[in-house]
Amino acid sequence: MFNLSMLKNLPLFIGLRYTRSRRKEGFVSFISGFSLCAMALGVAALIIVLSVMNGFDQEIKNRILKVVPHISVSDKNGFSNDQLAVIESQIMTDKATESFTPMVQSFVMVSSDESQVGVNLQGIDPSWIATELLKQSMLSGYVEQLVENEFNIIIGSQIARKMDLFIGDEIQLTLPKITVTPVGVFPRIKRATVSGVFEVGAQVDGSLVFMHERDAQMLLRLGERYQGFHIQLKDAFDADNWIENQAKIIFPQYQWRSWISSMGTLFKAMSMEKIIVSFLLSVIIAVAAFNIVASLVLMVSDKRKDIAVMRTMGADSLLISKVFIMQGMSVGVIGILIGVVTGSSVAYFIGDIIGFFEKISGLYLFDPSIYLISVLPSEILVYDILRIICGALVISFLATLYPAWRAGQILPAEALRYDQ
Repeated sequence: MFNLSMLKNLPLFIGLRYTRSRRKEGFVSFISGFSLCAMALGVAALIIVLSVMNGFDQEIKNRILKVVPHISVSDKNGFSNDQLAVIESQIMTDKATESFTPMVQSFVMVSSDESQVGVNLQGIDPSWIATELLKQSMLSGYVEQLVENEFNIIIGSQIARKMDLFIGDEIQLTLPKITVTPVGVFPRIKRATVSGVFEVGAQVDGSLVFMHERDAQMLLRLGERYQGFHIQLKDAFDADNWIENQAKIIFPQYQWRSWISSMGTLFKAMSMEKIIVSFLLSVIIAVAAFNIVASLVLMVSDKRKDIAVMRTMGADSLLISKVFIMQGMSVGVIGILIGVVTGSSVAYFIGDIIGFFEKISGLYLFDPSIYLISVLPSEILVYDILRIICGALVISFLATLYPAWRAGQILPAEALRYDQ
């Protein structure tokens, strides 16, 4: 029963209720702020990591393309000089092509003392335009030292380190051919002299060697014929598109192969690694989404009376749900925007940032003698950023659905009854 003595405690009751309400609002605001920071951190981390992975991917591709032909065509019957001249005259009329070279290559076994390694032997001529990039990758020696009939050979740096080889050392080449003699069958063996070492900083350093094309023809017993031809394009990344739209139309009878398909295993592995890292870092965005759910659930619980008042004034459940969806999405959108700006900025200047910390600390994250790079590479792709933004927006939207639905289901009478 109501009596006047109750009025004495009214200010205290109002003060306690106000304090409790402020504490609830403060806690909800803290959860919302934590959600915003987590969303920004997740988006920024994804952009930075993917940009660095794109940078490494581009760096490896550019290094490989210094020694690997962009497009190759081979035929079991081989090609004569006259046939190659006709093909070259038609291929080189395309402005997208840069050079055309005959192909002489074979897998061989390189041996020195007790060390052996299987490599791809390619025949080249120092006068070919395609050797210009190889000349830029020489650690020691010169491409011009590949002289006909001297059987000199240029090896990759990984082969040189593994087999402890230096310029002037002799190695043994075992070819996948056999020599039949009256006393038996023997593998074909030829001794060659190391005249140079190249390094591009990729797996080809341990699997590729070069010899003068006339010497390679002699070893493989090709006579005056070639196994096929190589084509270098001005834009190596357009190789597959050029084959489909140009090469197969002009010469549909040949089997065309691009560097992308020949190095497919490596780049598929790199692509899979990128997908896995993206998935793992997306957990941060998922944590932010759970925090959005928690903050909205607490907000719905704290605002039951306000929701009831709005319902009594004519607001339907859909409108109430929309209000909480907008509330949750605002946290997600702001966090995404902060993450995109922060992540893009750090990704763009990450080489300078790492260099600054290395300078002041005296510690080097990437030793150029080991990693063959002095600056952390980074390449920001708009496609990656758009994909991250869309994914984060979808996750944020899904996180708001359940709390918004719960808010729309609150009945005015029950909310006001239990809020007394």
